Amino acid sequence: MATIIPSNIESLKDSVIKHDHPIVGDRVIEGDGTSQDAWQNWQELHNLPPLDIAINITALTRVCIFAPHPDDEILGCGGLLQHLAVNGTPILLVHVTNGTQSHPNSEIYPPERLNTIRPQESMNALKALGVAPQVSTITLKLTDGKVFAERELFKKKLATIIRPNDILVTPFVHDGHPDHEATGQVVKAYAKLHHLPCYQVLIWAWHWAKPADSRVPWHLALRVDLTAEQVRRKSHAITCFTSQISTDQSTGNPPILSAQTIARISQPWEVYLHELQS
Repeated sequence: MATIIPSNIESLKDSVIKHDHPIVGDRVIEGDGTSQDAWQNWQELHNLPPLDIAINITALTRVCIFAPHPDDEILGCGGLLQHLAVNGTPILLVHVTNGTQSHPNSEIYPPERLNTIRPQESMNALKALGVAPQVSTITLKLTDGKVFAERELFKKKLATIIRPNDILVTPFVHDGHPDHEATGQVVKAYAKLHHLPCYQVLIWAWHWAKPADSRVPWHLALRVDLTAEQVRRKSHAITCFTSQISTDQSTGNPPILSAQTIARISQPWEVYLHELQS
């Protein structure tokens, strides 16, 4: 993931503190966020209808997973990826950016180094997950932290890679990170225009939202359950993102992904929002 408040909107910190961010509004990622226990103890989450991979996604249909930054595909879809691999489904992983702005002012992780490191970490994670042979990866090379500003370019690039029968998976349009929300908006709009199935995955929403939060359309939610082995593999894959889980010794900044964030995203479920096409 990129920095929580991207460097190109540092001047907007005051509005973030007031929970009036110009892009994400009151869906602000700050503090420790909602606890892992709070989600585990919310019974309605356990009662969500399942997303049946074998029924909803045929083995011949390509699934395109959009990751705003290298690591979002594992954090959000590490379980789904494993289910798709078992299903024999071809997978296209689309890195919208290479996550080069995750460590401002770092001597260890300058942007030019992250441009190589983060895609390699993603490749290592796919291998750890056991799905690498079925995944093709491309990068759109949009600017980390500026996806919202580059939406028109994003749309043009989409038209060159999406096929008529693809299924699209993208972060929730209100996920709380500007790059995630921009990605979700562009992909969802494209899917609607071309009558393609689109699933929105919750990633940072687990941080800022609360159980039964009205800002999340839970009536559209489907649950993907993970076995203990699938959770173990997902957790192992997350450890491949060394740049995101380590303290930056050159700046003293803590890991981008805190232990609490990792624990919260490593539950035995993933949740996807799916709205039937009219």
